Amino acid sequence: MSGPAPSEAPSRRFPPRPESVASARRFVRSALSGTAPDVAETAELLAGELVTNAVLHARTEVEVRVDRTADRVHVAVADRRPDRGPVPHSWLPYAGTGRGLKLLEELSAIHGVRIGDNGKTVWFELWPDKPVPPSSPWDAVPSPGRTVTVTLIDLPYALHAAAQQHRESLLRELALLSFGPAAHDLPGDLARQELLTALDTSNLISACTTAAVQEEAPDSSTLCLRSAFPADAGPAVAALRLTLDLADSAAQQGALLTLPALPQVRSFCGWLFDQIVGQLSGGPPTAWTLFPHAPSASSTELAPWDAADVEASNVPTIAADDGNRIIAVNAAAAHLLGWQPDDLVGRRLTVLIPEHLRDRHAAAFGSLLLTGQPRILGRSIPLPALHRDGRLIPIRLRIQTQEALDGRTVFVAQLGARTAPAAPPGGDHTGHHAIRPQPGPSHPPAVRTRARAAGNPCTDDATLNRLSLLVDATSALTSTLDLTEGLHRVCRVLTRQLAQWCVVELLGEHERVERVCVVHRTPEALKPGVRLGALPPMSEETGGPLPRVLRGAGPLRLADVSSSGRLGSPLDESQEELFRQLGARTAIIAPLRARREVLGALTLVRGRDDPPFTDEDLPLVTDLVRGIALGVDNARLHEHTRRTSERMQRALLPHLPDVDHLELVARYAPSGADAQIGGDWFDAFVLPKGDTALVIGDVTGHDLQSAVAMSQLRNLLRGIAVDRQEPPAEVVHRFDLACHTLYPHATATCVYAVVKGPEGGPWELRHSSAGHPPPLLTTEQGDTRYLDAGAGPLIGLDPDLPRVTADDPLPPRSTLLMFTDGLIERRGESFGDAMTRLRQHTAALARAPLDVFCDELVLGLGTDTTDDIALLALRTPPPG
Repeated sequence: MSGPAPSEAPSRRFPPRPESVASARRFVRSALSGTAPDVAETAELLAGELVTNAVLHARTEVEVRVDRTADRVHVAVADRRPDRGPVPHSWLPYAGTGRGLKLLEELSAIHGVRIGDNGKTVWFELWPDKPVPPSSPWDAVPSPGRTVTVTLIDLPYALHAAAQQHRESLLRELALLSFGPAAHDLPGDLARQELLTALDTSNLISACTTAAVQEEAPDSSTLCLRSAFPADAGPAVAALRLTLDLADSAAQQGALLTLPALPQVRSFCGWLFDQIVGQLSGGPPTAWTLFPHAPSASSTELAPWDAADVEASNVPTIAADDGNRIIAVNAAAAHLLGWQPDDLVGRRLTVLIPEHLRDRHAAAFGSLLLTGQPRILGRSIPLPALHRDGRLIPIRLRIQTQEALDGRTVFVAQLGARTAPAAPPGGDHTGHHAIRPQPGPSHPPAVRTRARAAGNPCTDDATLNRLSLLVDATSALTSTLDLTEGLHRVCRVLTRQLAQWCVVELLGEHERVERVCVVHRTPEALKPGVRLGALPPMSEETGGPLPRVLRGAGPLRLADVSSSGRLGSPLDESQEELFRQLGARTAIIAPLRARREVLGALTLVRGRDDPPFTDEDLPLVTDLVRGIALGVDNARLHEHTRRTSERMQRALLPHLPDVDHLELVARYAPSGADAQIGGDWFDAFVLPKGDTALVIGDVTGHDLQSAVAMSQLRNLLRGIAVDRQEPPAEVVHRFDLACHTLYPHATATCVYAVVKGPEGGPWELRHSSAGHPPPLLTTEQGDTRYLDAGAGPLIGLDPDLPRVTADDPLPPRSTLLMFTDGLIERRGESFGDAMTRLRQHTAALARAPLDVFCDELVLGLGTDTTDDIALLALRTPPPG
């Protein structure tokens, strides 16, 4: 729009020295004397930024020209370096460098660059009294000659932004050092010319990648960039890498006013430089997701940090910035430590650290920032946390780093409780969630600007449809505890509204891939031969779209699935075969990621008769997979907790003794309704006189405390029974008295029985019951009766209440069954009917082998129970 300024406009030349910046600012201030103060100050600021860039990057004589008219101010900064044009940066609020051109874009009315044979001129205009037009784009810089396209696959955008910011900060510090009196002290005897080459090469990489990002699809945590680099840039990139290594070492020693790189940044820079140098030499590209990372830079942690991930996690999680301040916390972590989430945000992390560990924390955190060397990142460390009331809470701490798109590194800590946590404070806390500070843009800023410029407003109907789809998908997954069925329901929702086909693959241990469902919008359209179940494993050579997503990339849009070609890997071939079977035209493959771990992939497919997927579909898919992944993670956590609970419950149950003349079988079946552990128990042991003791019991409650109480009471009863060997009523009385003294708040039911008799019979059962269902005796002929003569009050009610011992004969080949109420109780059925039903079952099984007898009871009566089942069965031998 504007040509060169008039020749009579005041101008001045400055040498390429740091002090020229201040001199240029004074010159602009003087030239604009009498202009409105805000206009003059803005012009002075912007001119200083342009002169700084010229001194650092052009390193030639700088000319500043100022032209003032009645309605505008025109400032131009010229240098003699036409081969390196301006490199605009994304707006990163926390960046220490790279803001100059962004300030120019934001504050000037128009701006641009003119490049000639002998130099370039960057100019801007301020219009104080006129409407400000849209900011003008930067003019294209001529191509530097022959180029080679470098492909950067699965580049993590947030980590790329952080690495670029750190690289430029290091080089800026070296450049400032080279201008000062201590220039000879550059680290590692680095020559000034080598530093200048490194500066130019860093600008080249920034320019190439920034241009490539402008063409990339939005709303993906990873990008696949194709950047044109000068064909002869390989040696310069290698020199840049060496310069940065020397600078990083100097930063670790405190010789520069910037911090060294953290492990994930260092690992990423190594990959980036290897890709550029290797591909310029003719080598093939290697995806970031396939690159051997540093231990604390996992390839699955590609998503930019988002406070919403902390809020959504079921695991107690706290996020802090590099200033040691808490910036996000979920309700689980806050309640574990006795806080409300909004009370913690903004506080120093030390508020949660015991006083005796604060110095060690400060030393470790400072060491990480000052040396870049991790000590505990990625490791699970047992230590105490400080509760708000002053108590110490034993936890296991695991810290990982994650990059934010605004240039910050965020430290995300997961707190695993090593003991049962305190219950949340009273009252309804359902409205308390993690405070969500603005984490920066959720996708590349350049893409967001382009999307706004394109002007694609959403109608109210489109917004409602989008929200409706998200709600329907979430409801479908949470409507059942069965993960596979839930995923089928989600896919049916998605095929009705978004895709023709929907496929879900889940990632298991050792990178096993399992295809759990394939759903078509018309159920009968599913063709035979579509493979479900285990797929070929991933390997280092597996580089197709699905394994890339399973390693953390994506979501990936496949514009034409038929053009991808075979990649040779069995897993890639399996995916291509599926696309052929489904008649796929376009597809989107998105990772199911939760708690910084990839759980699987969702594939949406459209056929030839459907409109193809476009980039506008990616934001919706990104939101969908976030909710689906959370549901998958919750289902897996529930299943894992349930299995852990079962293993713990079984570990608490005893092994039955080997009694020659009696047959003993026990069964324990946990409730399928939840993942807790309960207080049901059985026990059998031989007393010192040779009699066999049998116990069945149930501690009130269905949680960890009841399971612990069960174990304690079981061992207490064992000790009393072995020590006293008194009638069962007296043993139960002493047991009740001990419980009342040692566990005053515990209540339980139990039956304590002793089987007496010689090896050949006859046998007698002596027992006493404490509020428990009576034993059931079933003869070989199928006659049944409950042995209810020894009934008494439950344990923990009143130890002074009387108890009785019942004596009953045990006929040969008879079966004695002792059980907990989970075997018989059903909602809507009377206790009497339930007892009758049990008698009918045992009568039908009277002559079955004892293990079959027990298994059939559990199968026949335990399928609809909402409580745990414990049973203990004894069978006497035939006479003689």
